[in-house]
Amino acid sequence: MKINKKELLLTSLVCLLPLLAGVILYPRLPETMATHWGFDGTANGWSSRAATVFGLPLFILALHLICSYAESRDTKRKNVNPVLRTVMLWFCPAVSLLGGALTLGTGLGYEMHVGTVAPVFVGLLFLILGNYLPKLRRNRTMGIKLPWTLQSEENWTRTHRLSGFLWVLCGLVMIPLSLLRLWSGWLFGALLAVMVLIPAVYSYALHRKGI
Repeated sequence: MKINKKELLLTSLVCLLPLLAGVILYPRLPETMATHWGFDGTANGWSSRAATVFGLPLFILALHLICSYAESRDTKRKNVNPVLRTVMLWFCPAVSLLGGALTLGTGLGYEMHVGTVAPVFVGLLFLILGNYLPKLRRNRTMGIKLPWTLQSEENWTRTHRLSGFLWVLCGLVMIPLSLLRLWSGWLFGALLAVMVLIPAVYSYALHRKGI
């Protein structure tokens, strides 16, 4: 399948917007910039100004191009829900914009509330993806791609129906806890376990039953 060149060009340019902003603001930025934060919003990782301004957007752009190429090579691409495909197409540009705003804003001395903004963004993503997972038909690019789901249409459908419910539920838990600043690493790990392990075990159980 051919890549939509206009979509790819637009989303790639959006990925690079933080780089343009970083070049404009370069003289005002410190030599060392925060690029990683803990769950409480405290910076715990730093990079040079050049690596932050140029390296992060270019890395996200490379990841975006790789994902777009992989999606274009899927022979069952037509099975991907168009809304979900749009969400995934704009995921890397959104991450680039959010990451650029947080790193550049912090570098300029503004309080960016990373410990709240980042998990709310992730929670919203879980809500959107969870809403559309049950509508996703079998493919090799997006979804719960286990050997059993790829072999059986019914296994795929049931697994994604459960996954969609769990992802929406976890998003609904994540957003208010983030806004109330009750977020923590162990809670994030617990939600990931619910979102990943339960669907995988459920799918395998269906497979054992011949579904």
